[in-house]
Amino acid sequence: MKNPASSRRHFLRSLTAAGAWAAGMGSPLRATAAKPEWKTAIGMNGFMSSARKYGKSFPIEDVLGYTARAGFDGVELVEAWPHKAYPVTSDREAVGKLREQHARHGLQIFSLQNGAGGAFAPNLEARRNWIAQMRGRIELAKALGCDCIGMWPGGGLRGQTLDEAIKRLAGSFREVAAMADDQGVVAAFEIEPPFQFNTEEHLRRILESANDPRVKTIYDPSHFDLMNKSAGRPHEMLKRIGVEHIGYVHFTDTDGTRRDGGTSKHLPAGDGHIDVPASFETLHEGGFNGWIMIDGWQIPDPYDAGTKGLRAIKDYMKRAR
Repeated sequence: MKNPASSRRHFLRSLTAAGAWAAGMGSPLRATAAKPEWKTAIGMNGFMSSARKYGKSFPIEDVLGYTARAGFDGVELVEAWPHKAYPVTSDREAVGKLREQHARHGLQIFSLQNGAGGAFAPNLEARRNWIAQMRGRIELAKALGCDCIGMWPGGGLRGQTLDEAIKRLAGSFREVAAMADDQGVVAAFEIEPPFQFNTEEHLRRILESANDPRVKTIYDPSHFDLMNKSAGRPHEMLKRIGVEHIGYVHFTDTDGTRRDGGTSKHLPAGDGHIDVPASFETLHEGGFNGWIMIDGWQIPDPYDAGTKGLRAIKDYMKRAR
């Protein structure tokens, strides 16, 4: 059995090493980084949020047709759009139809988005119920051919302290990540400005408390930028956290503000103030190989966001060794 104290020291050393890299010790990585092996996707959350916020219509077959023609490898699904809800794994007909709908366009469903408010509920039974629900979602992800599954821990503290919430959240994530890993699926979480967990310190504490390399986080430059003082250099925080802790990427540009007081403002690549190539370079040099999803959350034209984001990825990959 692994010694908890030893594991914690190893985890902290990994974060310290990432911090040293951020201070300018990244040259060995530059010398050894292999050509990145990235798959690209577009998020259905962009079309859902644009439809709801701006009253637009995005027929799903049009969206999938665009995604395939543009050259994406897959999509990330969001619950309740365009379908009412995710199917249950036992409904083989519904699962088969959903998978086939995307396969007809040559697209892989690479991930499912899931709420995670129950992961830090003060009540033990509520947390167990959430974990049981996630067991079913992981089974669904596997049946749909997903490589990843995403978790968003929104909601209030419900009478507990932040320290208690972080401890409970990390424990739930550790259980879910172990279940996902057993199925060959990467489980990753994302924190955002409107959540109770919304700072770099919170992110580091969740990862440290989980103390399990199977618990991954999602790199979203708009959120990392706000947590890095809106300086336009979210890759700096990415280096400090450590690329090894990234499960997959939600890529977007930003201007360092929040949209209508909500979450970080998402913008098409090149329309904001971040150093776009620096994010890709940091991921590349850190050894990231996985999925990069273009996140068009509340962008009026998610097609434009998809096209510009994919172009930025492809441009970097052409230049990378």
